[in-house]
Amino acid sequence: MIGPDFFARSVHEVAEELIGATFLFDGVGGKIVELEAYHHEDPAAHGYGGRTARNASMFGPPGHAYVYRSYGIHWCVNFVCEAEGVADAVLIRALEPTDGLEAMRRRRGLEDERLLCAGPGRLCQALGITREHDGLPLDEPPFRLEPRAGRPELARGTRIGITRAADLPWRYALVGSRYLSRPLRPA
Repeated sequence: MIGPDFFARSVHEVAEELIGATFLFDGVGGKIVELEAYHHEDPAAHGYGGRTARNASMFGPPGHAYVYRSYGIHWCVNFVCEAEGVADAVLIRALEPTDGLEAMRRRRGLEDERLLCAGPGRLCQALGITREHDGLPLDEPPFRLEPRAGRPELARGTRIGITRAADLPWRYALVGSRYLSRPLRPA
């Protein structure tokens, strides 16, 4: 099981090592195939302008969830990194679904396995993650994180859906995965 010490490092080290790890929520989830890194000095990061009620968990201890609503519609889950008081996190963008497929299909209202967790909002809907899970430790139920087996081939590209610091190559993905939210754009 991946514990808090794993996250008490650079957001980029954590991001690279999370690709291929297994992420489960109440036993539902799969292999992480895509994520984005957000650093406290990054103008696109939620913590860049300081602590607010919305982003307080991002400033919390490493190894905890930061859950927020995007565009007032979709929940998104991040894993807090670095150190307490430093707002670094990785946004989990896509999973290859492996566990609890029927629950995911029911929550998402679709059969296409490729689209169940392809995007941060879809992923949270499929797993049942909401604001009530914000700030919870990632090494305790309902969360479970297992380290990856081996060293998968990674690719990096620019992040999606942001306007500030959009040219930074801080999107990480598993090469050849058909479960990505969108094709990777080179930096």
